[in-house]
This record gives sequence, structure tokens and C-alpha cells, in this order.
Amino acid sequence: MPLRSTARTSLVDLVIDQMEGLIANGEWAVGTKIPAEPVLVEKLDVGRNTVREAVRALVHTGILEPRQGDGTYVRASSDFGAAVQRRLRRAEDLEAYEVRACLERDAARHAARRRTDEDLAALRATLAERDRAWQSGDLTAFIDADMDFHRTIAAAAHNSVLAELYEHLSDALRATLQSVVGAPVPDSVRNQYASHAAIVDAIEARDPEAAERAALAHLTEAMDALRGTDERITGDDADA
Repeated sequence: MPLRSTARTSLVDLVIDQMEGLIANGEWAVGTKIPAEPVLVEKLDVGRNTVREAVRALVHTGILEPRQGDGTYVRASSDFGAAVQRRLRRAEDLEAYEVRACLERDAARHAARRRTDEDLAALRATLAERDRAWQSGDLTAFIDADMDFHRTIAAAAHNSVLAELYEHLSDALRATLQSVVGAPVPDSVRNQYASHAAIVDAIEARDPEAAERAALAHLTEAMDALRGTDERITGDDADA
């Protein structure tokens, strides 16, 4: 077996591995700016070209995103997540939501079977935070809290693949959630507190069928709101 011809390639690979590790463990969180090139050169104790090649490779996979005049940001927590987000950017809101619905039904059902007392406490806490954000009128905070709530359900399912897939999917679904929350529908549809509480109650009762029904009820209501929004937009375009 021939040796690799240069040490430079392996050094770039090592830097890529270190950067991916920082992203995977959350030290470089999705949406944050990574340190500037001179800082990386100093911290990693490698040459400028090595850092540039490593960053370029992660930009190519979609994990990092350069922003002209601003720096480089973390776009996804893995190359798998980057691929999911690229695909979702080409999808319609309703298509993306239907995929989310499939995951959330399974997550709720598995969480009802596998949840721990700690999982249940986390669910109650995120549900309460979601309600506080709604009452405050801060829709951005409400969307963040809603996403945290559903991530907590996915975590309570104790399936690492499902949780990772949902994490990547939820990052790309923020615009879809904004469409539902911003839709001209009753507040009960935009908030859906009762249906979210029903999911937690079913998980607490360890009732997988009830958890799945509650998740489906809430998702169906949200998808109906999206369909209504799409129909109104299509009608407005036709009138124009």
C-alpha cells in the first residue's frame, strides 16, 4: 500500500476533523461566525494555506457559509445536515411540513414508550416556555420555543438517528413555521397550545397511540393553515 505523497493533505484533513468536532459538539453552533483566519492559524498552529483549504472544503460540503465582508458562518452541523438543507431549500413549504409530520408522529410514539422522568420534566419546561413566549407577543421567541419543544420530543424518543435527522430538518423549517404563525387564521391555530399539551399528556401516560394521534391532530391543523395560505396567494396572483 503506497504512502500518501504529502504531509500537507493529512494536515488539512486533521484541521477539517478539528473544525467538524467543534461544530458537532456545539462549540461552534449553527448560525454563528467562526473565528477569523489569523485566529485559526494561531490556535491550530498551522499555516494560512492549510486553514484556507480546510475552510474551503467545509464550504464546499455546505457546513460553512462565507458571507462577503462579514466572515464565515456555520450553516449546518454535519455534511448530512447540509445535504438535507440543500434539498429542503428546493421544496415547497407544504412538502417540507409533510416530511416533518412523518418524523414527529414517530417521535411522539417512541417518546411515549421510552421517555424518562427527566425527559418529561424537559417537555413540561419547554411547553411552559413556549406558552410564555406566545403570551409575550414575541413571535421570534415563540418560534424558537416551538422548535425547542419538538426537538425535546425527538430527544425523548431515544433514537439518535431520528433526533439528528429532526435537528437538521427543523433548522431548515423555520420559514415554514413562520408561514403558519403568520397565517391569517385564528390564534388557536397559530398557537395550538391544547394540542401540544395533549402530546405531553400522552407521553406522560406512556400511551403511544394517543401521542401519535395528538401529534397528527396538531400537524394536520398546521398543514391546513399552510394550504389555505397557498390558496389565498394563488387566488391573489390570479386576480392580479
